[in-house]
Amino acid sequence: MRSWCLCQICTCGRHHCPHGTTRIYENSGTSCPTTEYLEKYPTYGNVPPPQSLKPKQEFRACRGKMEGITTFKSDYRPYKIVKQPRQVPEEYKPKQGEIDLGTTYKRDFNSYKVQPVAIVRPLERQQAKQGKLDTVPTYKDDYRAWDIQKTDLYKPEQTYHPPTVKFGNSTTFQDDYVPREIQPRQSFKPSPVIKRSTVPFNGDTSHRLDYVPYQLEFKFSRPKEVYKPTTQPFEDLTTHRYDFQGLVGECAKLCRPPYTRVTQNAHFEGSTEFRESFQPWEIPPPAVKKTPEYVPPTGTMQLNSTSHLDYVPYQTKRVVPIRPVSQKRNNNVLFQGKSTTKEDFPAWESCRQGLIKKQQQIPNPSGKFDGWTTFRSHYVPHELNPTQSCKPVHAPVKSSAPFDDTTMYCLEYTPKKREICPASFPSPPGYVFENTNSRGHHFFRKITPTVEAS
Repeated sequence: MRSWCLCQICTCGRHHCPHGTTRIYENSGTSCPTTEYLEKYPTYGNVPPPQSLKPKQEFRACRGKMEGITTFKSDYRPYKIVKQPRQVPEEYKPKQGEIDLGTTYKRDFNSYKVQPVAIVRPLERQQAKQGKLDTVPTYKDDYRAWDIQKTDLYKPEQTYHPPTVKFGNSTTFQDDYVPREIQPRQSFKPSPVIKRSTVPFNGDTSHRLDYVPYQLEFKFSRPKEVYKPTTQPFEDLTTHRYDFQGLVGECAKLCRPPYTRVTQNAHFEGSTEFRESFQPWEIPPPAVKKTPEYVPPTGTMQLNSTSHLDYVPYQTKRVVPIRPVSQKRNNNVLFQGKSTTKEDFPAWESCRQGLIKKQQQIPNPSGKFDGWTTFRSHYVPHELNPTQSCKPVHAPVKSSAPFDDTTMYCLEYTPKKREICPASFPSPPGYVFENTNSRGHHFFRKITPTVEAS
């Protein structure tokens, strides 16, 4: 019995099987032979079809079956794992009787009666606060003042006295320096003034010297023809107006059959494998740990410390510094702020040199600006005459005869009944599914009616 592919069963040309490979190691490189194009393609002699420009697949995988054995699987030897026995701890049973707490130290040690050690530190004498304290330290008692004379200074006496007369000696710089008047430097920049030559201009060029004038011939000018309009009327009748008679008719009717959509009456099931396998689970909210409420302690807080309790204040005096008093020298002599530089180089009054401006050679224009150009002065206006339009008057030709709207398509068109493609059904009527090959083609077997023997 012959098997029919889904591509062969289809009558509308829109249903095809997937022409891809479904096996891993099966890829021959040839296209599917059961296509509508190869069946209906007319061959012309020995002309082969155009070759495909698709690059060949150079890499070819192994065609043998892949063994799933690895070095780990081959070398690994499974061993039977025996669970180690767990040692159960024995139950504690306390011993009866009393514990002997005696030690060698208690046995060998002989106790002696010990008296408290006497304090060697002298007793503190409490100072009377009412009377004056008359005490002499050991430093004052042992120290003896000696009669020491003041040593004379070895510094020489200052015999210099500043002169009252002005210093009149001149320096070598004052003797050799000759004051001169400051003059501006001479500018070496060339003056921009144009120097005109007194020699007359020689305008002779090589073109003027070598050029030989020739007498030109008189150019023939054709007289301008005067336009003469024709006396015959203009024929504005075109082929469209000549052939179109303007017949009144009805609009053309569509010969296309009405579109009937093929729908299935079966109810669509909205359940999928994903919805059936993965059902929603209720997730409880995460537990929140509650913080305990703060409870302040009862009673009053004791703010006394060991320093506050053990501290005993004593009345003391501030220590007098032993540093000697600094003796400042007061000089009543005025400071002389004069120097030879201030006296020999007095300040001179200087004025800034003014800018050197060039005199303007081109005088400024006087009077009102006249905006008259050469174009305005030479332009002569002319009157414009509009060109006459030669376009014919748009007057459609009407006719009382009805319009003939019959066409070749309306005359030769034969409406046919629209057939439903059997490949549009999940299982084509009259066929039974047989198998699916490695390329993805679905093959069906045609059901033949059985004839009962009479």
